[in-house]
Amino acid sequence: MGLTDEERKSVVQFRMEKAKNTFSEIVLLTNNALWHTAANRLYYACYYAVTALLIQNGIEAKTHHGVINQFGLHFVKTNIFSQQEGGLFQDIFELRQEGDYTDWIIVTEEDIVPLVEPAKDFIDKIEQLVSTK
Repeated sequence: MGLTDEERKSVVQFRMEKAKNTFSEIVLLTNNALWHTAANRLYYACYYAVTALLIQNGIEAKTHHGVINQFGLHFVKTNIFSQQEGGLFQDIFELRQEGDYTDWIIVTEEDIVPLVEPAKDFIDKIEQLVSTK
């Protein structure tokens, strides 16, 4: 990536702040039954956190699929994150993809609400990992 240690630290901190700020939008969206947009923001909150973790560890990914694959390879297969946590990130990505790019898909409360707390825990775990380094 060609970042100095100080630059890497700044980017990681910025991505984690972006993850938390994006996650905070979920409350507003769910309170207003904006389920489709909530799916998008839920994914991006997790995405920003995962990219912070990858950047901190010097792992490059150029696409969303690359981020998911690198996360799985370096953090799920090594048991830092469980298969369930890796699956959560994948499921949220797929929900966002379907909602954004597939006709006739309607994202509902039943799709979003069960994902909110696990996504918060996922982001919190990443924040703990990046803050300890």
